[in-house]
Amino acid sequence: MLNSRILPLAALLAAGCVCDCVHNGNELSAVSPDGKNSIRLYTDPLAYEVARDGVVVVPKTEIGMKIDGACLGKNCGRPLKTSREPLDGVIDTPVYKKGRINLAADTLFADFGGWGVRLAARNDGVAYRFETEKPGVVNCEKADLTLPKDTRCWFNRTGRGLLGCEETVPEFADASALKTDSEKAIYLPFVYSAGGKTVAVVDAGLHDYPVWNFADIEQFDGGTKLKSFFAKYPKTTERVGGWGKEKRLQKGGRWVKVKETEDFIAKGDAPRAFPWRAFALADSPCELCETDIFYALATPAAKDADFSWVKPGKVAWDWWNAFDNKGDPQGCTTETYVRFIDFAAKAGVEYVIFDEGWSAKLNIWEYSPKVDVPYLIDYANKKGVGIILWMAWAQVYGEEEKVAEHFARLGAKGFKVDFMDRADAEIACFLEKFAAACAKHKMLIDYHGAYRPVGLQRTYPNVINFEGIHGLEQMKWGKKDTDMCCNDVACFFLRMTAGPMDYTPGAMDNYRIGDYRGDRTNPGSVGTRCHQMALMALYEAPLQMLSDSPTKYEKNMECFSFMAATPVVWDDTVGLGGCPESFAAAARKSRDGSWYVAAIGNREPRDFSFKTSFLGDGEWKAEIFRDSGNSDVNPAEYVHETKTVKAGEELSFRMASGGGFIAKFTKL
Repeated sequence: MLNSRILPLAALLAAGCVCDCVHNGNELSAVSPDGKNSIRLYTDPLAYEVARDGVVVVPKTEIGMKIDGACLGKNCGRPLKTSREPLDGVIDTPVYKKGRINLAADTLFADFGGWGVRLAARNDGVAYRFETEKPGVVNCEKADLTLPKDTRCWFNRTGRGLLGCEETVPEFADASALKTDSEKAIYLPFVYSAGGKTVAVVDAGLHDYPVWNFADIEQFDGGTKLKSFFAKYPKTTERVGGWGKEKRLQKGGRWVKVKETEDFIAKGDAPRAFPWRAFALADSPCELCETDIFYALATPAAKDADFSWVKPGKVAWDWWNAFDNKGDPQGCTTETYVRFIDFAAKAGVEYVIFDEGWSAKLNIWEYSPKVDVPYLIDYANKKGVGIILWMAWAQVYGEEEKVAEHFARLGAKGFKVDFMDRADAEIACFLEKFAAACAKHKMLIDYHGAYRPVGLQRTYPNVINFEGIHGLEQMKWGKKDTDMCCNDVACFFLRMTAGPMDYTPGAMDNYRIGDYRGDRTNPGSVGTRCHQMALMALYEAPLQMLSDSPTKYEKNMECFSFMAATPVVWDDTVGLGGCPESFAAAARKSRDGSWYVAAIGNREPRDFSFKTSFLGDGEWKAEIFRDSGNSDVNPAEYVHETKTVKAGEELSFRMASGGGFIAKFTKL
């Protein structure tokens, strides 16, 4: 059997891969412990198939990989040997949507001599990956997806040259209507419904490798095929500043842009295991939030690693509210940050972010003359508030250890790293390298301006949030027709299925859909106040931003106090209802035993009922924030009430246009 340990390796995939392999007939399969999910491997040609409850949700689809020009599947015939390894056990998850997860799975390895394919089947999904002992560059990987007829799809697209900048609005379409767009690619998660089953497609356990995307689309009589598309390996790069006079900088900068690419996608030493091609499987869309497959398949932290120091929490954020609505650079001063720190300390908010402006000219080694960073970090630490420093990744790249060590010694608690906006293997290598450096110096990381989670948060639990989402920051420049409520609902089923997301909720100025135009100094949100409040529990974010200003929160303390006290890690998660095109509802159990239920809707008002059987037994106090009868007209209006609820009782709520609700249940 191959050694499947993962070695440090810069790996990248090229657009498209043709592996014309001829095989002897053979079929192998792995079946989940509950017997519901299966993944089958064919070797004539090399292909996979996925089913749930006997319903084929991924018809037979060819796969392949080329290393140094040699196809790993060519003339491979039957495997030299196969081995089945049932997995079992439960692990604690200190920074996650559940306190513990079950690792039970059926795995099967097909060894073709020097390389092989591993299958894994869990109760919440299935996966496959290539493993190899062959050294050399990876020319390409063929990782296509075939959709059955009558499939409904929910997905996001971005420019083929903008892979990794995953901040677009979700789209909905029948598979039969999908067409190739020569300028755009579909990025993951890709979610769809087929045969009454729901599937979410995401890569997991990725190291030094480009992320998985789809580009060209082929329609045929039996269904639809999405062809895999990966960023090529960078050959030459350049540092790019930003806009206007910042266009080119010798030092600092925002991006490290790719100028030229290689003709291959990955390079490195063997043995290695490549990323999992994973499929979360559920009977309904709302169950996707309960799946753990992408976390379970990720590489665990080193056995001797200690991450007990990692402290999830809320963050008072300066940039979205323009430094307490003063504007930049007027508000980016020592005085303003003292205000933020005092506010956070009084409210019990764990962190304050210093966003762009604390350093001079995008150079983290030179402080702004208006911001006394050492004084502020010391002042915050004495108040029990941690400081997280924003920086563009071009300022960190190549100096990962130096940056982590210096600012840890200064007393900062972590970094918000921005503007990666790439999807190639070099950026994946950077994300892991900086995570390791920060772990060494006990620093947290929020990877903003990056692609969705692909497992790094399990390997390095100090990486406690990722962006890769069309988040509330977009409302700074939102147009009148912006419908963020539709986006918010879909993101619960799409982006959040991959893992935590830095959406940055918490707006206190709330507008009807169609009534809001972006404002960079005094921004607001579309939808109701309760929609914003619900996101605190509905969205997974172990480092959760409170986006609005101290001044506005002080005027809305009833709502703010509830949001600030809402947990950011959970003991259990239960999907309650909805789909990407209507609404989203879930229940989460706090690690102190209380439960939260949160729901949001799109532009259509709706009634929603659910049974509280997840509470177990007994009577519970329910503290509720819900839309009022007037919230369709005045979105900032809400009802705050308490009631006694018996476990199992059915509760009903009306959500206004762009509405929502949130409730906390405490055992009596």
